[in-house]
Amino acid sequence: MLEKHNSTKIIYHADDDEDDRMLFTDAVDELALPVRVQQASDGQQLLDILLRNTERLPDIVFLDINMPFRNGFECLEEIRRGKVPLREVKVVMLSTSGSPENIARAFELGADLYAVKPSSYQGLKELLSEILGVGKKQDREIKSGHKVYSSPTWLL
Repeated sequence: MLEKHNSTKIIYHADDDEDDRMLFTDAVDELALPVRVQQASDGQQLLDILLRNTERLPDIVFLDINMPFRNGFECLEEIRRGKVPLREVKVVMLSTSGSPENIARAFELGADLYAVKPSSYQGLKELLSEILGVGKKQDREIKSGHKVYSSPTWLL
């Protein structure tokens, strides 16, 4: 049975770009939050990890859209129609695309947030700081200049 624990947050991040995965992990590490990141290099690998690690439910899954084997939309669809506890995981689409079609599709499939990847490392750190801190206060919003779109259900 999957369950959540309140100490260290578990974040899964799926992106086929090795540099983007490294920058994501480095940014989270520099934020010095109680967070552990599990990386996947494609959508199918992410789904395999999720199905294998049944003892601990991730707190957030970050998904790139364009990945081999299973893209981010396919992963999101699998997560949302999977086992009940897995459907409750917060999912952030993190993509270079800011197209209205991709944003709309992500929310139709059940994404909680959609964020356009910042063009700088500092921007990524700021974005992650805001996303990972959103749940601390219910009335807090993501206010930076980053392109972030949220569903009404977002709350970590």
